[in-house]
Amino acid sequence: MTTMPLGQPENRWPAPKRVRLLALVALIFFSVSGGAYGIEELFSTSGPGMAILLIIVTPLIYSVPHALVCAELGTAIPVEGGYYHWVKRGLGRFWAFQQGLLSWICSFVDMALYPVLFTSYLQSLVGAVAPGQHVLFTLGHLRFDLNWVICIAVIVVFTLLNLLGAGWVGESSVAFALICLLPMLILTVIGISHLITDGVNPVASFTASQDQSTWNAFGAGLFIVMWNYCGWDSVSNIAGEMENPRKHLPKALGLSVVLIMVGYLLPSIASLAVGADGEHGWRSWEAGSFSDIAQQLAGPWLQVTVTVGGMFAAVAMFSALLAANSRLPFVLARDGYFPKWVAKESKRYRMPIASIVGSSVIYAMFCLSSFSNLVIFDVFLTNIGILLEVAALIALRVREPELERPYRIPGGWWSLTGIAGCLLAICVWAAWEQYVESGTQAVTYCLVVVGGSLLLYPLLARRKDARAAATADYEVSGDTAETGQLASSVPHPRTDSVEA
Repeated sequence: MTTMPLGQPENRWPAPKRVRLLALVALIFFSVSGGAYGIEELFSTSGPGMAILLIIVTPLIYSVPHALVCAELGTAIPVEGGYYHWVKRGLGRFWAFQQGLLSWICSFVDMALYPVLFTSYLQSLVGAVAPGQHVLFTLGHLRFDLNWVICIAVIVVFTLLNLLGAGWVGESSVAFALICLLPMLILTVIGISHLITDGVNPVASFTASQDQSTWNAFGAGLFIVMWNYCGWDSVSNIAGEMENPRKHLPKALGLSVVLIMVGYLLPSIASLAVGADGEHGWRSWEAGSFSDIAQQLAGPWLQVTVTVGGMFAAVAMFSALLAANSRLPFVLARDGYFPKWVAKESKRYRMPIASIVGSSVIYAMFCLSSFSNLVIFDVFLTNIGILLEVAALIALRVREPELERPYRIPGGWWSLTGIAGCLLAICVWAAWEQYVESGTQAVTYCLVVVGGSLLLYPLLARRKDARAAATADYEVSGDTAETGQLASSVPHPRTDSVEA
């Protein structure tokens, strides 16, 4: 008869479902894109020619360099909490805390958009669901209406799915990807056939207007495209639940880059068959316009099909990103910054219950208000995280040259210099262009959040060190001699392998 090691609780449940390669591609797809839904505003902002150019060029100067960084670090340190541990090992605990906390705070705005987007698509199908009607009750300036109830229902369903584990989230994402991509495939075939038969030049207009310069058109659309092409590191947070991440992660990232770029490019070109003029011409496009474009190209049946595809894209993006973002408070709690109960896991599925449910509650509250104007804030914080990951990559190349790297960015220091320079330049330039375009609102928000995070670290670090000292004194006193290690010091198979 075998006995369990001292301090290790017996696990009577089977191992949680792992994330396979195809599911990993689907998770990356929804963490970054979710399909062409949401790219429409780029055309009315920058013009068809510039929009197509940005869709093609942005992956080369922004997505591919970041994906390469994620591939190397993700295979070298394939654990739960992903990029938090990359920065922790490369730059130390202070910067890791900033990376983890700022990324989690950034998700408050980002994640609240997807249930609201689902409700907007539903509203276009069912006219009875309207933002200004069916108010249930008010609390100060907050209005709890039917739309918010629908958002809560979406959040509850996909929170329950996430509690089953990332494996099940990945499998469902494969099915959702098929549902989302099929309508866009149909739209692409019909739209391109119209372009050919009608002899339409989709990029006859390069910019949005004759008065808009090429440079201004590029700058105006860059933030929109960056938001639609960011998130390559998100899936690293569930690396501890992947099936052979050191082999599958680089493949999945490469496949996803191609899938996402093609998924933006082809439906966009096909949609330009509707031309620039008229009620649904590209000059009036905004987020959600693909439904109207589909109606104009083929009638109500395609409009409904595309709208349903958009609904599934919204909920699938919420589900995939909840799996990634909810691991951030979990690893912060494991490291002692947050209370221990935040890291509590379910016995059967070994999922961080408090972290997943707590994150979902916060997202539900943020659904009460409109935060579309804070997408800029989202991109600012995301770019800060990207630059910290690049710095961690360089630091690890210098400090730990012998670290096992199943995938290593080819080209040596020339490649790293090019990647770092490219990402730094585009992040700084995009931030400056947005400041010139929109003023100080996003900058102010970012400074407040970053400043708060910087001030919070010494307080939580002091509390963490005091608790660690108390635990050490307790162990030395002999009070744990009969019971073995404290529960909090039991090694965690998905995170503790990366401690420096």
